[in-house]
Amino acid sequence: MQQLTALERRTAISLALVFAFRMLGLFMLIPVFAIYGKDLIGFSPLWIGLAIGAYGLTQAILQIPMGWLSDRWGRHQVMLLGLTLFAIGSVVSALADSVYMVTFGRVLQGMGAISGAVLALAADLTREEQRPKVMAVIGATIGLSFAVAMIAGPLIAAAAGLQGIFWFTAILAFCGVLIVSFLVPKAAQQASESEALAKPGFILDLFKHPQLLQLTAGVLILHLMLTAVFVVVPQQLLSQQLLSEQHWQVYLPVLLGAFVLMVPMMMFAMRKQQEKGYFLFAVGLLVVSLLLMLGGVQLWLTITALLLFFVAFNYLEASMPALVSRIAPAGQKGTAMGIYASAQFFGAFLGGVIGGSVSGNFGLSAVFAVAAGIGLIWLAIARFMVVPARAQRLTFAVVVPDEQTAKHYATLLSKVAGVQEATVVLAEQRCYLKVAQGAFDLTQAQDLLATGAVQTGVAKNEDA
Repeated sequence: MQQLTALERRTAISLALVFAFRMLGLFMLIPVFAIYGKDLIGFSPLWIGLAIGAYGLTQAILQIPMGWLSDRWGRHQVMLLGLTLFAIGSVVSALADSVYMVTFGRVLQGMGAISGAVLALAADLTREEQRPKVMAVIGATIGLSFAVAMIAGPLIAAAAGLQGIFWFTAILAFCGVLIVSFLVPKAAQQASESEALAKPGFILDLFKHPQLLQLTAGVLILHLMLTAVFVVVPQQLLSQQLLSEQHWQVYLPVLLGAFVLMVPMMMFAMRKQQEKGYFLFAVGLLVVSLLLMLGGVQLWLTITALLLFFVAFNYLEASMPALVSRIAPAGQKGTAMGIYASAQFFGAFLGGVIGGSVSGNFGLSAVFAVAAGIGLIWLAIARFMVVPARAQRLTFAVVVPDEQTAKHYATLLSKVAGVQEATVVLAEQRCYLKVAQGAFDLTQAQDLLATGAVQTGVAKNEDA
């Protein structure tokens, strides 16, 4: 079994650190703003939600365009620009004396939408057969950053206030700039990868894809729930006689326990091929946890509800990107994941708006009721989800002079035994295949392209 090279290990670690520092800074406000923002001018429940979720709006809008810009301007340049904007937004929020300026700072933070550039650089610097490992390392930092932020946020806020959170975030952004400048490897060439970056021509088609649309709506709802809930959870803990500096003592065991309980769910779902059943169970568990929070007048009940919430949240957060990857048509995974990420961040923005407005007009408990109602709608939609069989993604380097030839090769390859989908991209001179595991006839495919179209043979991209 091939191992990562030194360059690939350095790529994985350095880009994971960039991701971690950025996401940690974004997430640390979530468990503390409702408590420590009360001294800001203009403070209100609605502005709590807006400040918490504001970064999601600009992230959602700029996620795909910043990826495209990295193709033209360069990965490192876009990453440095994004981290600089993130640092500026952090400083603006740290110096703010009103909730309006904090929200503006959060909007600036969200403008540092570098996820596409980071993942594209990872594609540039790694071999196709090793790329899934590198992407997994980078992706895992999101969950880890959230867990650390939920613990570190209350501790830093207790010691240095809300301003301390933002100054620490600015320092993290500066560290990210140093990592990009001195540690992240520079690519000798850019891989034009439809599987890594969004492509404009695919976007409208993927919005019409029913299975992908379900998952896109699902991740929007999931992050809407998360943000809406944490507009009010810190205040609920205060009402249950738990001081703000003690909140980490709830979040730490809850997040650790949720991780321990989530892992067996993932293993059973894959081994028993019951992914849809466990998916529906996780969505139902979210609804149950929100109903428990609705009636949670005692601390132990709130803690139990939070544990169930994060078991379900972690399971869905880990499983849905894999489903998007598996369902996305051949050669269109980058576009599908770009749309998915934009919906994820837009959900965070909507959750802040809904959580703030509902709590301001109807009280804390109403937020849990509304979120549970939205969860029930998601559960009804998810019943119609179709989980496809696992497939491998393969790529051929081909020589195609025109679009007609590209379509001809795609038609030929789609008839090969085991091929589920075939896409030939003229601009990239590559063919993307989704093939059934164990059923693909590689020899037949090579015979069809024996006229000289294949330059480098077949490269395994990843299981989907």
